[in-house]
Amino acid sequence: MFSVSRLTTSMHSLKARLIVSALLLILILMPLIGFGLNDAFKQQVKSASLNELKAYVYAILAVTEVNRDGIFMPEVLLENQFNVIQSGLYAVITTSRTPKEAASNSASFDAKFVEKTDSTATSSHLPPLNQVQRIAWRSSSLLGIEIPKSLPNPVKGQGQFSEVTLNKQPHLIYSFSVSFELPTLDNKDVKQSDNRFPITIHIIKDQTEFQQQVSQFTQQLWRWLMILMGLLLVIQMAWLWWTLKPLSSLETELNAIENGKANQLTHEYPTELQAVAQQLNTLLSTEQNQRKRYRNALSDLAHSLKTPLAVIQSQSDLSAESFEQVSYINRIIGHQLKRAQSAAGSAWHLGVPVVDVSDKLVKNLPKIYCRPLIAIEQTVQRDAIFKGDQADLSEILGNLLDNACKAAKGKVLLSVTHNAQSLIVQVEDDGNGIDKALQAQIFERGIRADSYKMGHGIGLAIVRDLVDSYHGQLSMGQSDLLGGARFTIIFKS
Repeated sequence: MFSVSRLTTSMHSLKARLIVSALLLILILMPLIGFGLNDAFKQQVKSASLNELKAYVYAILAVTEVNRDGIFMPEVLLENQFNVIQSGLYAVITTSRTPKEAASNSASFDAKFVEKTDSTATSSHLPPLNQVQRIAWRSSSLLGIEIPKSLPNPVKGQGQFSEVTLNKQPHLIYSFSVSFELPTLDNKDVKQSDNRFPITIHIIKDQTEFQQQVSQFTQQLWRWLMILMGLLLVIQMAWLWWTLKPLSSLETELNAIENGKANQLTHEYPTELQAVAQQLNTLLSTEQNQRKRYRNALSDLAHSLKTPLAVIQSQSDLSAESFEQVSYINRIIGHQLKRAQSAAGSAWHLGVPVVDVSDKLVKNLPKIYCRPLIAIEQTVQRDAIFKGDQADLSEILGNLLDNACKAAKGKVLLSVTHNAQSLIVQVEDDGNGIDKALQAQIFERGIRADSYKMGHGIGLAIVRDLVDSYHGQLSMGQSDLLGGARFTIIFKS
């Protein structure tokens, strides 16, 4: 099951961050582009429809004649869709006069107006849309269609583009208002305003074609955007692989150095990583030279101390107590020198195949412990790597196997396994084991377990200190397989 901790761990990876960033960029940017293009196309189609309706308005306006007898329109319009019943393209002319005008001198004109318009209308009576707006004329394509009670009524000289429901279907409508100047009468009582006749021309078009264009464009747009998103994902993954390839090479080389398969970084890296690679190579060379000088100095110190101690021990008049103390000092110096020589603190880049060391020990130790003959068996995974110094590994395995041979009756078993997290070393024998009362104290400094014939002395202390220097875990118990003691060491990878 996916967990928050797993997500947090993966987000520490530079590769994961780049992949997530690329995905977010694509998944957010592409839909925004899609919505923007789709909206722009809708506006463009609407603009085209508006221009088309405007052209129809001017076409209707060009053939419209108005006098005091009414509005005169051709029986057949040039645009054939206005002549076909329910064709989807309709035209309506409405007139709007204020109630005051409707009640004044224009009353006689209204009667004539209605009489004249009856000849071009689809019914014997054209009902008013409201108190001030009436239908003056409508195209033949509106036969059998109920006109909405309220139509747009823009100010004179202005147009209005909107939507209207006709026959329960959405339609686009463009309304344009104009005013015709009527012929002048000799009657001086007629006001100047009565000589102007305002009308509004409405062009109505079905939205089916508009919606089809938008729908087809939307489908094609998102189809291509999905294809583009897929291509971008492939390109992004290829780009990320190419960009991060030097980091993968650096990781591979570092693993090789850590496992002892290489001593330097040898690949050619980009400019940004080349300086890091050079610094790492300098650090590795410096550390190797320093460790070599340090070990040479320790060897010189050990050699210089060994001779004075040997001279002191060779004195004939040396008391037994003094001789024991000198021997004790000799052991302590040897122990501390071996501990100081450990490369655990600085040998992170070293790697030693365990089998190379274990094979030599298993081959040579039976020659020492031949009476009684001790059989040493090993079960070592051939690819197990000890990430440290070979001398340290030899010291650890040598002391554990040496102690096991001293305590064993006839058999010692060495087992080495590893996984991605740790290296596990176990040494078991078929001896009498170690008293449980001493197991809790045996790793304390100065405690000596004499339950073995030749004892666990300074060798076990060396093992403990070396294991601690590698941040490993050393434990002991009873062997389930052989019945004697069992020492277990775990080194974390």
